[in-house]
Amino acid sequence: MVAARKRPPKRPDVLVEARARLAAGRFRDSRHAAERKAERDVDLFDVQKVIGTGWHEPSEDRFKEEHDSWAYAIRGKTVDGVDIRVVIAFDDEDFLVVVTARPP
Repeated sequence: MVAARKRPPKRPDVLVEARARLAAGRFRDSRHAAERKAERDVDLFDVQKVIGTGWHEPSEDRFKEEHDSWAYAIRGKTVDGVDIRVVIAFDDEDFLVVVTARPP
C-alpha cells in the first residue's frame, strides 16, 4: 500500500509573493490563461491591476492534484473597473503563473 502524499501547506502571504514576482518580471501565463484571457478580453494590464490592488479569496483557493500545488484566487477590478477573479499558482522555479482570469 502506498501512503497518500501530504499536501503542501498554503502560502501565508500570497499577495505579497505575487506582487513581488510581478515587480521582478517573474510571471507567465499558462496556456489555459492565455486562451481564456483572449476569449474574455482580459489583458496583462488587467491581470497586473487585479493582483496589485485586489484581495485574496482563500475560500476560492483549490489544491491541484495534477500539479501537486495550490491555485490561489485573487479578486479585484480591471483597468476598466470590471470585477474579475484571477487564479494564480507558483511553479517549481518560483514563477508566478496566471492560471485563468474569469468573472467571479
